[in-house]
Amino acid sequence: MLTDQLTNILRSLGGFGPEVWLSVAFCALLVAELLLLRSDRRKARQVLAGLSIGAVLGAGIWAVLLPERGFLFLRLLFLDNQAIYFQVVIALSAVLVLLYEVLNPHPRGEGPGVRELPLEWYAILVAMTLGLFLMTMSVNLLSIYLSIELVSICSYLLTALTADRKASEGGIKYLLFGAISSAIMLYGMSFLYGMTGTLDLTAEAFGAELARQDAAVVAVAVLLTLAGLLFKLAGVPFHVWTPDAYEAAPVPVAAFFSVAPKAAAVLVLMRIVTALPVESSGGGATATALQTPLAVLALAGILIGNLSALRQTDAKRLLAYSTIAHAGFLLVGVVALNEAGFEAVLFYASTYMFISLAAFFLIDLLAQVNNTTLAISDFAGLGVKQPLLAVALTIVMLALTGLPPTVGFTAKLLSFSALYDAYQQRPDPWLLALFALGLLNALISLFYYLKIPFLLFFRPAPVKAESGKERKPSRATVWLAVGLVVPVVGLFLKPDWLLAMLASW
Repeated sequence: MLTDQLTNILRSLGGFGPEVWLSVAFCALLVAELLLLRSDRRKARQVLAGLSIGAVLGAGIWAVLLPERGFLFLRLLFLDNQAIYFQVVIALSAVLVLLYEVLNPHPRGEGPGVRELPLEWYAILVAMTLGLFLMTMSVNLLSIYLSIELVSICSYLLTALTADRKASEGGIKYLLFGAISSAIMLYGMSFLYGMTGTLDLTAEAFGAELARQDAAVVAVAVLLTLAGLLFKLAGVPFHVWTPDAYEAAPVPVAAFFSVAPKAAAVLVLMRIVTALPVESSGGGATATALQTPLAVLALAGILIGNLSALRQTDAKRLLAYSTIAHAGFLLVGVVALNEAGFEAVLFYASTYMFISLAAFFLIDLLAQVNNTTLAISDFAGLGVKQPLLAVALTIVMLALTGLPPTVGFTAKLLSFSALYDAYQQRPDPWLLALFALGLLNALISLFYYLKIPFLLFFRPAPVKAESGKERKPSRATVWLAVGLVVPVVGLFLKPDWLLAMLASW
């Protein structure tokens, strides 16, 4: 009945408050930007940054305090504890990126390779946060597609927002690969709709009808559908855009790309995988049919990301390939298809936020010290000039490698423990290959992750760096970047704090 549908929509607004708040904030930021257009640029930037931080922080707090749970808008969205948890991770990462950008006194546009962020970036970042919030709640193929497109459009704009050739090239490459992945995703969704007759992942008919289909056909359809998610996750084979987009985008934008879209994408991926039936009496498709293809994709991402990073000379491109490898590590918990694996994904995504943001911020600050580019060779000798930043970056590089005493070791331990349990339940050789080669890649990553700490402490500064004009980062920016290292070590010493919260949720 139409009246029942209208009543459901009105009731759903009670659980849609953060998204409405972000939508209003986006419009308010556009109006505020027009009003501040003729005022002092520095003052306008501070006002817009303050409004953006307040909007995103308010949305995150509102999401935690929401009393409503369950389906919204005729089963288009589903609000549960996992969605709220990832919304908090996304909001926190956006707040940290905005704080870093507004606290950093470096006169952007004067240093080599440093480009000023236009004032429009605040509104676009809030709109992208809105899309990510919607992604975390999407359980309908239509809502999944629309939310991914909203995030993608904002990502293209943020990449190409600065007025230079490299940003334009990076944005165009990002757009082209995004269009291809969206087309493939829609093709896969059409297959799923044709086989099930519904777009709702939570409908009983969805799992029941897929259980009657051939396992190989369902696996192909689901993998095609996952194209858009792998694109946002920077996963193989939709990873090619990553190094060019990260290199073209300013550091705050690249840092946000490395964390927030991955968190939302991996949650939607888990929802799609768990929508498949666990067992099938007639030999039809089950969730285990996806284990082998996902294991191959995860292993390919780890290998391609680590091996490609070995020959990089630019720090941002190195971190870009690092995110490709870590996308593979995120998939390890999904491949396990058990409760321990999904908890490991939640733990990995939340702790990777601190590690990745700290890596981008610290590298940017060290590059600003000598007013140099982000070339890896330019970091030589900076450990003596900036010991606090250098030590913090060394800890972060150990965390990216997955070595103690950092939470990167704990995250990988949880993921591969869940994978080994899955292998004992289902002795698939690809699961064993992912387990063995995935752990072996920690040794490969040592060669490029520890390259920067080696240059910082054991190589003298080149002449051009010594003769360059030095800049002193602000104390607030330094403590923000160094403060992100505290949970990287603290959660290694006390992982139970986060694990207990995940178990209670």
